[in-house]
This record gives sequence, structure tokens and C-alpha cells, in this order.
Amino acid sequence: MKSLFVVNPRAGKNRRRPRLLHELEHFIRFHGLKAECVATLRPGHATELARQAVLEGYDRIVAVGGDGTMNEVAQGLVGSPTVLALVPCGSGNGLALHLGIPTTMGRALALLVDQKARSLTIDSGVANGHPFFNVMGLGFDAEISEQFNRLSRRGLPAYVRVALKTIFSFKPQVLRIESKLGGRELNVFLIAVCNSDQYGNHARIAPGAQVMDGNLNLTAIPKVGLFGAAVVASRLFIGSLHRHPGVFTAATQSFTIHRQSPGLIHTDGETHATDATVVVNVRAASLRILVAPAP
Repeated sequence: MKSLFVVNPRAGKNRRRPRLLHELEHFIRFHGLKAECVATLRPGHATELARQAVLEGYDRIVAVGGDGTMNEVAQGLVGSPTVLALVPCGSGNGLALHLGIPTTMGRALALLVDQKARSLTIDSGVANGHPFFNVMGLGFDAEISEQFNRLSRRGLPAYVRVALKTIFSFKPQVLRIESKLGGRELNVFLIAVCNSDQYGNHARIAPGAQVMDGNLNLTAIPKVGLFGAAVVASRLFIGSLHRHPGVFTAATQSFTIHRQSPGLIHTDGETHATDATVVVNVRAASLRILVAPAP
């Protein structure tokens, strides 16, 4: 099996591992793998590397980084037979958590040499041309993603600090959501359209969502006060957000979201300025990914 390790040295925990490439090369030599490591140099580089690796017949691409690295590598593998493997090193690691992929370096690397590991073919999504594999969103979480991505140090505490700083100044938006299930106008704080159930850090934004059901799951959260925000946050972590009064959920293959003006969206935590109308579609069974052996 021919593998390529695509390493983002600036992602999450990788910033604190100056010898990461040497450690990975030692792992490759120790296990006698037919593999090499390449560090990313700029945004979009991981996608370029993944696409070239597919053309060169690589069997597996290992994304060593956070959700942004995962997204870039996966973009280059959609629709190909090449398998994505994750060594999650980011601040959220939502897709890895959903799939039960280890989020510690040692255990994630061990999965790569586990003879019982298996590959699944999962869905992905695209929002106004921007692919995503875990979750996309607009409103408050897109604003938070934009601010969070500017920080030199990330992680859950940093995310909470940014959220608390912004929550009272951010104004809800009146949006219209259309799908084959019908249309609905909502005054919302944020909308997330999810492939998995996870935001990251075990916060379940779309309880019940599955990455192999051919659907995307939409969650719309209304504006809440301080107490309401605490309740919403607690429900995120206990997996009952969908039962919170005022939260709207739906699951289908496509959503069209109309907002009053152009603005930000995020895809797997990376932000983009885009049109007032956001069209989100599922791409069923579009990505092969390595997961742990069946229990």
C-alpha cells in the first residue's frame, strides 16, 4: 500500500511539535511502510497534494492536522478510490469524533497499521461550491469561526472566550429555508447544516445525523439570552439540542437558504464570503475514509 502523509505544521497541536515530520518519518521506517511525508506550505496546498497523489496512484492519504486540513485533503479525494486517513491534531476534530477515530497521535497512527481497520464510504456536502465533510454554517458560528481562525492559540477555552465576547453583540437574521420538505421563515442566531452529528469537542449540533444516510441535517437556533445560551450549550454536550424549544431541525438531500444580504459561511470551520442565497447539497457516498475495526 502506497501512502502519502500530508502534514499541516501550523494546525492546532502541531504548532507545539517542532519535530513532527521526523517523528512521522520514524513511524514510517519502523513499520516498513511505503510512504512519504509532505508539509503544506499555504492554504489550498493540501488539496493540490491530494489530487496529485490520486493521479499518481496512491492508495491512502493521511491528513495530519485539524478540520481545515481534513477538508482540504478530502476535497482532493472526492469520487476517487483513494482512502482518507485522519491523524486529528486540531481544536475540534468533529468528523473524527463522530466516526470513532482516535484523537491522540499515538492511537491514530496505530490505526494506520491495524490490519483490521476498515474503510467506509461516507457522504459529503457542498455549499455554494465550497465542499464540507463535517458541518457548514452561517450566522453566529460563521462569525465566531472568522474570529477564531485569527487566533494564534486555539482550543475549546479560546473558542468559548470568543463566543462569550460576541454573543451579545451579534444580531439574529431573518432567513427563509426551502427544501423538498417545504419552506419556512425563521429569525435565527445560527444555522448549521451537518453531515455528522458533531461540531467538535463532543458538542453534538445535530443529534442523530449519520454520514452514510444520504441526507444532510439542518439545525437552526434562535436568539437566546444568557440563561438560554447556557441551556443550549448544555444540550449540545448531552445530545438533546433537537428537543430544545425554538430549535428547528430538518433532514433531506438539499437546502436553499435565503438571507437578506451576502455574508459569511463556514465549511468545516474555514470561512468564505458568499452570496445572499446559499444552496447546500449532499454528495452521497462520495468519500472513502479509514475507521477503526468493527466492534
